[in-house]
Amino acid sequence: MAQPKVVQLDAGEHWLCMCGKSADGKFCDGSHQGTNITPKQVVMNAPGQVALCQCGKSGNLPHCDGSHQN
Repeated sequence: MAQPKVVQLDAGEHWLCMCGKSADGKFCDGSHQGTNITPKQVVMNAPGQVALCQCGKSGNLPHCDGSHQN
């Protein structure tokens, strides 16, 4: 069961890797180019923690909604 990845993010725009090919495995570095997979945008209005979905089942991607427990 894939647990969410809880990360501290600065305010601003971030792109979550969905292809699994990025160097850090968390944020997009362009490694998806040439695939049909696109990163998911995370916009933070203020710095804070966010739980990012790692199972792909969330109805609120890229945020975790607890679907990994089902």
